[in-house]
Amino acid sequence: MVLGAVAGAAGVWVMDRLGWFMYNWEDPSALAQEHRARPGGRDVAHAMVAKAGEVTGLQVPAEQPNAAGLAVHYGLGAVPGALYAVARREVPGVRAGNGALYGFGLFAMNDEVAAPLLGVASGPTAYPWQAHVRGLVAHTVLGVVTESLLKLFDRAR
Repeated sequence: MVLGAVAGAAGVWVMDRLGWFMYNWEDPSALAQEHRARPGGRDVAHAMVAKAGEVTGLQVPAEQPNAAGLAVHYGLGAVPGALYAVARREVPGVRAGNGALYGFGLFAMNDEVAAPLLGVASGPTAYPWQAHVRGLVAHTVLGVVTESLLKLFDRAR
């Protein structure tokens, strides 16, 4: 599980590099629509921190990025990565596409379902198609990186 968490966090790092590259080439009007759709103007991880602050009464940093938001962001890759490391041994089918299926599942469940249900993102129709494609591609890469690192760790043991 520890190696899965490490692989998942590394996958987040690579996902971010690709996601920011794609973001920087997007149509400015699509980016404006995406920013309008974000609750409180925050990305999901920072919106989760803000919501936790509201619920607990704790003061959280308003600026983005901040340490708490980044910790949540990486945690959203590390925790599922740890679970994936176990699942891939028990149910080899989850490895499909060298982890691409896993990355797609994270995108679908986290971005398209859980975040809107938790109120830390707007519903899918509020975002431009470019944001969905960027998320899909970046999360798929996260899955492939996570699986590739886990394979590497398997060989090293």
